[in-house]
Amino acid sequence: MKYISLPIAISFILAGCQTTPTPSIKTKNVPVQPTNNASIASATEIHDFLIDKPATQVKKEVSAVNYTTVWDRLRDNLTFNVPYNKEVIKHRKKYLRDPYALNKLFKRSEPFLYYIIEELEKNDIPLEIALLPLVESAFDPNAESHADAVGLWQFVPGTGKQFGLQQNWWYDGRKDVVASTDSAIKYLKYLNRFFDGDWLLALAAYNSGEGRVQRTMRRNARLNKSTDYWDLALPKETRDYVPKLFAIIDIIDRSTELDIALYPIKNTPAVKTTKLSSQIDLSVAANLADISTDNFKRLNPGFKQWATDPERAVEILLPVNKTTSFREKLTSLPEKDRMVWQRYKIKSGDSLGKIAQKFHIDVKSIQRINNINGSRIRAGKHLLIPQSSDQTIASVPKGALSLITNNTSERSKTTHVVKSGDSLWDISRKYHVSSREIARWNNISTKSTLRLGQKLVIWGGRNAEVSNQRTITYSVKRGDSFARIATKFDVQIKDIEKLNKLTRKEYLQPGQKLKIAIN
Repeated sequence: MKYISLPIAISFILAGCQTTPTPSIKTKNVPVQPTNNASIASATEIHDFLIDKPATQVKKEVSAVNYTTVWDRLRDNLTFNVPYNKEVIKHRKKYLRDPYALNKLFKRSEPFLYYIIEELEKNDIPLEIALLPLVESAFDPNAESHADAVGLWQFVPGTGKQFGLQQNWWYDGRKDVVASTDSAIKYLKYLNRFFDGDWLLALAAYNSGEGRVQRTMRRNARLNKSTDYWDLALPKETRDYVPKLFAIIDIIDRSTELDIALYPIKNTPAVKTTKLSSQIDLSVAANLADISTDNFKRLNPGFKQWATDPERAVEILLPVNKTTSFREKLTSLPEKDRMVWQRYKIKSGDSLGKIAQKFHIDVKSIQRINNINGSRIRAGKHLLIPQSSDQTIASVPKGALSLITNNTSERSKTTHVVKSGDSLWDISRKYHVSSREIARWNNISTKSTLRLGQKLVIWGGRNAEVSNQRTITYSVKRGDSFARIATKFDVQIKDIEKLNKLTRKEYLQPGQKLKIAIN
């Protein structure tokens, strides 16, 4: 969770802006100065200055060493001295208790970790902070918290918008790996300057907000106590935040000594960005890149619908070895065959016939695309209207159709009508897809209450994923919890509860058998 609190401590911020020292990992015991209400600088001016003005930092010499893995690169460029206090040791033991689960997290980071390290190095940020998404989101770009924080870097909507992440019906920049990494770097640099180069305080503020951290520092200063990160009475989640990161850093640094084999990730780019100037159907883009639609979406989870935003150019991530051929194929595909759509808001007095005439399209196509039975429509609602150069959509444009039919099993569409007792979990089990996917396809939350008769779109369904999903039997081990088992198998606790008719409040016994549905 992250919160921005800008109009605070004006004089403190101004003092921190006069000179920016080389980043330090040592927290300070300097008392926090009181707020000076007479300052002529506005909070907005200070905020803009902190974000946009380049930091005066000593440029690090970039080594020309050719590292084999990203772990070698991180070990050789560590900035933080990991303290062996009880908090770090506690979290290190937890991670080492299950090396399989830890390496599963590392494996999930594989497409993105090198890219993030490169971006941090360009911005003179400690490279170890590339591991922060492991603490924040378990390196899941689709991760969502109870506070509506989303993505690898867990931005809440307000902070995301403040640091340039667009969020609309088509797209959520908080889930976009490239865009959110750029915004996270801006946010981290801002916090680092805010706390006079103290990275530990900056990291704590990234989790709970700079206002909360600063208020806690002031409280300690009034009591003549240390304002060092380790001495601040912060919320438990924030107190655990830095130790968790340090525990992971220590495991990577001393993996041989700790007798853990790390999942190998090459120190070479796995993905590359490429720009798109016009809207394109995600299935078409996936076929041009010669990857499955599912894999395309895993690399580009910021797209909430089946196509990119028609109003803006976008940047997508592709496997590095697919980028050149993608560009060549895209160049040869006419724009009319990239499936351009628009979202039309129904106005008072509209009818399907009037809308069809307006866009030179047949009524049946509008009904089929928008899953409308009959002719009744309501003002204020939206319709999806396909467009092409000849404005006839009796069928999909030929060039795009040949591509989409290659993904028929992935693109097959089913409409599920919610019945009494239905939940997202029940529906996901029926169609062999995840609850999160159903929520994304229908623009709802995984916690949304379903209504009787509500229609849900299911893409792919049984044909797309049944071969990948299976149910296993897991024997509970000493020290296991619902949370730990869910993390180990990358499933949700509620799914374990449902499948086994249990609640998380029940005590798990060593040797107890649990059914786990995994992909």
